[in-house]
Amino acid sequence: MKFVDVKNDVAFRKIFGNENRKEVLISFLNAVLLLQENHKIVNVDILTPYQLPDLKGGKVTIVDVKAKDQNDKTYIVEMQVAEVDGFDKRVLYYASKSYAAQIERGDQYENLNSTYFIGILDFVVTKNPSYINRHKITDTETNENYLKDIEFNFIELPKFNKRESELESIIDQWVYFIKNAVNLHVIPENVKDEGLKIAYEDADKHNWTAAELDAYDYVLMREQDDRGRLTFAVRKQQENIARKLIQRGRDNAEIAEDTGLSVEQIEKLRTDK
Repeated sequence: MKFVDVKNDVAFRKIFGNENRKEVLISFLNAVLLLQENHKIVNVDILTPYQLPDLKGGKVTIVDVKAKDQNDKTYIVEMQVAEVDGFDKRVLYYASKSYAAQIERGDQYENLNSTYFIGILDFVVTKNPSYINRHKITDTETNENYLKDIEFNFIELPKFNKRESELESIIDQWVYFIKNAVNLHVIPENVKDEGLKIAYEDADKHNWTAAELDAYDYVLMREQDDRGRLTFAVRKQQENIARKLIQRGRDNAEIAEDTGLSVEQIEKLRTDK
């Protein structure tokens, strides 16, 4: 087996947004939200079903997976590989907008149902040492959760370092899949959950069409180009600062410490006139 990188836009949507494989999203949501017995999600209506992106325009439209369960509760599942300015405010805006969009002006507020945001992040945003943390609106003195309808859950992948033999729960297994599937060649033996098994099957490249693999590869190239542009911009900024420090008579060691460039790179800037 050769698994895709689940963090890839196309892979993420194919695995979690497949209307014909709803067991995957249902299992994941139940695991993340720690839902037990009578409170478990048993069915979802996927509001953003998976479709192959149109690559003709040179861009891929990122579609997060959004669904409603049998009780009309809304779930937003989003994969973010890079931190952006205002991420916290965007999350608040996105969840609040989704919550408010359930009713039209003049409708009864009682018709509003809970909204759950689940962010799978390839970077760290909270001080909580746990790889998964939950944010609710609570009273600052009593911790009473009077305003219950919007909840935020963050899975911070850099904090998850468990090996296969250390996986203790179904959410451990799900996060291990998301973070490590691309480096695996077989489905781990301890996977018993049906939804997670299907996720591994859907992540196997042998089960992808040629068009899907092309879209997957395109997204990988786009991400590499984006990283390359960022790296180039950072390096040019470092070099501009270094040139100014050279003009001020600073020595190579000091400039290296201030800019992050190597002494060799700085010496080259001195000779490139």
